[in-house]
Amino acid sequence: MNINTNYENLEQSYLFSTIAKKVNEFSNAHPDAKIIRLGIGDVTLPLCNAVIKAMHKAVDEMGNQSTFRGYGPEQGYDFLRTAVQGYYKTHNVDLDLDEIFISDGAKSDLGNILDLFAKENTVLVPDPVYPVYVDTNVMAGRTVIFANANKENGFLPMPDESAKADIIYICSPNNPTGAVYNKEQLKKWVDYALALNAVILYDAAYECFISDSSLPRSIFEIEGAKNCAIEFCSLSKTAGFTGTRCGYTIVPKNLEKLNKMWLRRQTTKFNGVPYIVQRAAEAVFTEEGQKEIKENIGYYKENAKIISDTLEKCGIWHVGGKHSPYIWLKCPDNMSSWEFFDKLLNDLQIVGTPGAGFGKNGEGFFRLTSFGSKENTVEAMKRFENAYLK
Repeated sequence: MNINTNYENLEQSYLFSTIAKKVNEFSNAHPDAKIIRLGIGDVTLPLCNAVIKAMHKAVDEMGNQSTFRGYGPEQGYDFLRTAVQGYYKTHNVDLDLDEIFISDGAKSDLGNILDLFAKENTVLVPDPVYPVYVDTNVMAGRTVIFANANKENGFLPMPDESAKADIIYICSPNNPTGAVYNKEQLKKWVDYALALNAVILYDAAYECFISDSSLPRSIFEIEGAKNCAIEFCSLSKTAGFTGTRCGYTIVPKNLEKLNKMWLRRQTTKFNGVPYIVQRAAEAVFTEEGQKEIKENIGYYKENAKIISDTLEKCGIWHVGGKHSPYIWLKCPDNMSSWEFFDKLLNDLQIVGTPGAGFGKNGEGFFRLTSFGSKENTVEAMKRFENAYLK
């Protein structure tokens, strides 16, 4: 028996596991401290009413012989794929049903899609970046190169013609920085991928936070993207499904071989998302569901504004927040990312995410999220203002 030695090339601990360990140690030492968590990107508002009603109805169906469902189609029930298809139509994107694959979340599919590609492929990811993009490729033994995202380019790197890649990761709005590509910028990435015969893996998990109609919510709004891109999205942040688990991946039929391979992969390795969850997801795309989830997204965006306004008042450089649940800030007083993490935890009892955990270019930066309660967000920013208002 031989193990996959590529795992030895990973960091010893996943970023958020390290954070949890530090917070637990502090909490055990200071049991009376009121810790406010603005670190991990988990939602706090409950599922909306339309979703709950649909889940209850589906549960009742599962308890009745005539409406009971067993194994479903691995690529998802047509009722949900049709709902996703209609949602994309509102963004002027036409999809066929057999381009839509329902899954248990974008994170799973972003890792699983790599089954389709040989390990000899070179992978290009932005730095800083969501750790899953890098770690899943390190696990497979692929070469990973980086696109340089920094303060100077607004954390929106553009293609470097001298860099040759086969698989390109793009996340917009970005995690961790909250930066968003416009259509002209994405067109350059699409043209770059087409010139290299490369594939773009496009993470649209936060598209629902974009409020400017001129900004693309899908890469398929860009001419040529169906010839080179696969898009991943989920309902985790859109509708609070972080614990309910449902997402979707779009593999265009223009990528004929990959579309067929992904169907084959899913029918072999995946038994589909539960019927109850798919009925809940379908309700997200109804008129009632869209109204209710937009109210929840608005709640988080108001939290982001509270954070951004406080940072502005304190004179701390930051991006994100406007079209994203994430605010990416420059650590004050030239502190390192982990130094600032420790200071916030020990002095203010606020938990954030060190930028260094997202890559070399994240050093000296820090991520806060707007997914907490409004009460906690306001309290955290009061503590922040007291500490950093000059």
